[in-house]
Amino acid sequence: MTYLEQISQSADFLVSKGIVNPDVAVVLGTGLGKFIDYLKVEITVDYAEIPNFPISTVEFHKGKLLFGTIGNKKVVAMQGRFHLYEGYSLQQVTFPIRVLQRLGVQQLLLSNAAGGINKNFKKGDLILLDDHINLQGGSPLSGLNSFDYGGIFPDMSQPYDAGLNQKLKEQAELMAVDLKEGVYVSVFGPQLETRAEYRFLGIIGADMVGMSTTPEVIVANQLQLPCAAVSVITDECDPDNLQPVNIAEIIEIAGKSDEKLSKLFFETILNL
Repeated sequence: MTYLEQISQSADFLVSKGIVNPDVAVVLGTGLGKFIDYLKVEITVDYAEIPNFPISTVEFHKGKLLFGTIGNKKVVAMQGRFHLYEGYSLQQVTFPIRVLQRLGVQQLLLSNAAGGINKNFKKGDLILLDDHINLQGGSPLSGLNSFDYGGIFPDMSQPYDAGLNQKLKEQAELMAVDLKEGVYVSVFGPQLETRAEYRFLGIIGADMVGMSTTPEVIVANQLQLPCAAVSVITDECDPDNLQPVNIAEIIEIAGKSDEKLSKLFFETILNL
């Protein structure tokens, strides 16, 4: 079965479950899950049920696809995503984005937990992605040299949709949420960075670092699917004062910022 046939099979399965014509998709990153409280859930599907779907192996990713409504919008939410460090390929990592677009999703919101390289970023801050740097060693478009998957050479001059970003900034202002902006760099992982690596990432222009999101955004741009992304800063990566990272603390900090970010996504979707 070709990759294109796998995408169609997965989408057809979800349609058969009743997931039809979603307007917006939301990808929930590590420790971020309260958005579900704002969603009037109608259908829940485990990733394991969906043909060709990878299985989320990360402890903090639940591995469920939820479908419901927010206001007059049909919304599909991914509780957990896939990463290169789990052993998946870039095409597997981004497979769900292609399935969501095939279902009819018109706008995509992504979230993640990230380490703050910019010294003005503190634990718990929300950062709107303005741009990114891909250091994952490949492209999810590699080998898909067919216009069946979207244009072969998608433009990446503005990977994050200006209209969606503006909506998020407007809602953040109305909510009195301090939404900063920055450049996200994606690395392979799963190990965290050395002091020298943090210095290097800062020198090349990164404000925060994580292990996801960028491949999904590349595919969204190929599919001409408008997207926006917000990082939660879960640790401060100052190479001159670097402390050992406690993963439990990272999850706790993400959880504390979860309510702000979830409400921001909720209000933004209401006003799309």
